[in-house]
Amino acid sequence: QVQLVESGGGLVQAGGSQRLSCAASGSIVSSTDMGWYRQAPGKQRELVARITSGGNTNYADSVKGRFTISMDSAKSTVYLQMNSLKPEDTAVYYCRFSGLAGPPFKWLEAWGPGTPVTVSS
Repeated sequence: QVQLVESGGGLVQAGGSQRLSCAASGSIVSSTDMGWYRQAPGKQRELVARITSGGNTNYADSVKGRFTISMDSAKSTVYLQMNSLKPEDTAVYYCRFSGLAGPPFKWLEAWGPGTPVTVSS
């Protein structure tokens, strides 16, 4: 199994910065990709940023140029650096893992419990 532990959420002023982290642990063989999703009040969960095992990244248009996703050399922790935060960024942020674990070897998906980010104007 793979477990995800998120940290870094909290209150921040508009225009400020915040860094989220997500530490993966367990019987990980390899990761296909990891990403951050968010769910604002009354809305569906949506992709914020994604990074593949090869280091390729994708960003939602709404955060492109402001947010940066990265992973450490051991690929055990993924980060989301959030700059120039706006009130519209307020949401619960969820970390997602996709990869291979085992033995017995099995592809699996794991989600973190979510960490709230509130941006005040």
